[in-house]
Amino acid sequence: MIPDQEILRRRDMRDVLTLTIDPADAKDFDDAISFAEQEDGTYQVGVHIADVTWYVRPGSRENEDAYQRGTSIYLVDRVLPMLPERLCNDLCSLRPGEDKLCMSVVFTISRDARVLKHKVCRTIIRSDCRLDYNQAQAWLDGSETSPVIAALKTLNMIAQVLRRKRMDAGALDIEQDEIRFRLDENHHPTDIYFEQSTPAHHLIEELMLLANRTIATMLSQTGKESVFRVHDKPDRDKMEALRKFQRKMGDRVPHQTIDMLTIRAMAKAVYSTDNIGHYGLAFDYYTHFTSPIRRYPDMIVHRLTARYILGERGVVIDTDLREACDHLSAMEQQATEAERDSVKDFQILWMQDHLGQDFDGTIVSVTQYGLFVRLNDTRCEGLVPMRTICPNDYMDLDEKNFCLRTRGSKQCFILGDPVRVRVIRADADLRQIDFELV
Repeated sequence: MIPDQEILRRRDMRDVLTLTIDPADAKDFDDAISFAEQEDGTYQVGVHIADVTWYVRPGSRENEDAYQRGTSIYLVDRVLPMLPERLCNDLCSLRPGEDKLCMSVVFTISRDARVLKHKVCRTIIRSDCRLDYNQAQAWLDGSETSPVIAALKTLNMIAQVLRRKRMDAGALDIEQDEIRFRLDENHHPTDIYFEQSTPAHHLIEELMLLANRTIATMLSQTGKESVFRVHDKPDRDKMEALRKFQRKMGDRVPHQTIDMLTIRAMAKAVYSTDNIGHYGLAFDYYTHFTSPIRRYPDMIVHRLTARYILGERGVVIDTDLREACDHLSAMEQQATEAERDSVKDFQILWMQDHLGQDFDGTIVSVTQYGLFVRLNDTRCEGLVPMRTICPNDYMDLDEKNFCLRTRGSKQCFILGDPVRVRVIRADADLRQIDFELV
């Protein structure tokens, strides 16, 4: 039950059209968007984020545990939440038809999608409907009409303009499909498929980026120590080698391979009190504010926002921010590795059911051990060992040109080349898949 005095001190936005858009299997809804057309012809667009720190106070057991975990971990067959389920799936989750406390950024946006002004405030909202991405995209593509659909289409127009401006400013346009598994009752994979980004995904992404960027800019203007999400410029030598490779190969190398090589050349984004900007997004100021149910840095940023932007003197910042940034960056990296290992484990389980079968793939790495090949349909990645490629010939690794060459037969295997491979081993203990060239 939310106390009456807490409701009274917040901006009441329960009568404004509000909705959430999340994956179909999501349970913790930590962001919602609201829309209203105003009398002067401008749009009021609200980005509402679950007010987790109202429930989780500094010094509490829940807060300490969340800090140590740093983030929720999303494995293939389960979620290891940062917060207790009662908080993340119930009290804080912005479920439809329920009054919820939020920290919000409310924007006034012109008809040509220019942000005219904004206001940060604590709010109480009530979501009118919960959409998944497929349903939201179907409404964007369809001809049905309703107040929700009209709002959705206007929000999509705004998001497209924001995205175009970001790309024009130099943001990287790298989108990778998210791998998904269908599991049977024994948690064994029966199918691998991919969730592709759609305009519905971009709609939420751009509004969350706008809110994160706005909060980061405002925090930097206070002159107080804050937490930023930073992304350094890429390694110059690696990028120059990649550019030379692109010029040499032209359209021969798939776009996905170039994206993968670009990511490998990039620095990792981390949390820091020293703001150096975010190279990948082309933002001078950026932070994480929009996912406090699953990321502890967002909880810190909520407290910083309350203290320094809203001027709430009673808010306690109970941690050394520099130390917290180092710890939370490390925990994020551990979570990322755990999620990748989970995907790899289930790919191996799937491949064990397909030993001896042939698949089309692409060379994604050339090493002294052989060729790493990624299958086109499932993105399962395995090694074609050097000894199996040309057993009666010597091979030389040409790292500058991303290729392996045989000395006698003059064969050349270049990164990005299409190949056909046969599955010869899928070892769950070693976490390794081996192929041979067909």
